[in-house]
Amino acid sequence: MAKIIALANQKGGVGKTTTAINLASSLAVLEHRVLIVDADPQANATSGYGFDVRAIENSLYECIVDGTNPREAILKTDMEGLDILPSHIDLVGAEIEMLNLANREKILLNVLNTLRDDYDYILIDCSPSLGLITVNALTAADSILIPVQCEYFALEGLGKLLNTIKIIQSRLNPELEIEGFLLTMYDSRLRLSNQVVSEVKKHFQDMVFETIIQRNTKLGEAPSYGKPAILYDAESNGAINYLNLARELVENNAEVEEQQQENEIEQ
Repeated sequence: MAKIIALANQKGGVGKTTTAINLASSLAVLEHRVLIVDADPQANATSGYGFDVRAIENSLYECIVDGTNPREAILKTDMEGLDILPSHIDLVGAEIEMLNLANREKILLNVLNTLRDDYDYILIDCSPSLGLITVNALTAADSILIPVQCEYFALEGLGKLLNTIKIIQSRLNPELEIEGFLLTMYDSRLRLSNQVVSEVKKHFQDMVFETIIQRNTKLGEAPSYGKPAILYDAESNGAINYLNLARELVENNAEVEEQQQENEIEQ
């Protein structure tokens, strides 16, 4: 059964979609079955895999608003074991159309529950907002991965996001956990980058991934070719960083699962 991870931060430009694309691809390289759900109306994750957004017939919008079977919308990528549930600009209007629907916060949960047995990981690329679609993503998710860029305003807005997570936990999804904080756009030459790393680790300690994503031109170039970094330039620092992140995520989850099994045996 798939673990559902939402990638969210209402602050834009933190490397969220870049992380969604490249983490999903790296997990697929490690032979896991992965689905990436593009829950951002900008559809950058969809175009980042080389799909023409204008030519897509069924997308997440149709699944949420019209009740379309998500299997009719899923597209296969060029990578073995990696699929995408694409987005479309129409998703902008979905929040308004969802307002009058019953259990509007759990619509995405119902969509993804039908797919859990098909994958090992489902990654949701959220839009840079805390609107109803993002609330749906956090309600559907088992955990949230929070990218934090190594720049001046890194911690700005995190308090609001963490408060939203607490509200979701108390009202809609008590099982939601923080998968971890991921430091992105790191430049070792800049004192500021090192200060941000130190500050984030001081605030969030063990919740920060050991893997840090370095600022890398290949990560920026790859989407224009419709490829993740690992297909565009497998030896680039960006591709290597995300492969290390995928390994760390898999290992962390294996350790948690092992601990849970030990606790069940003791009980």
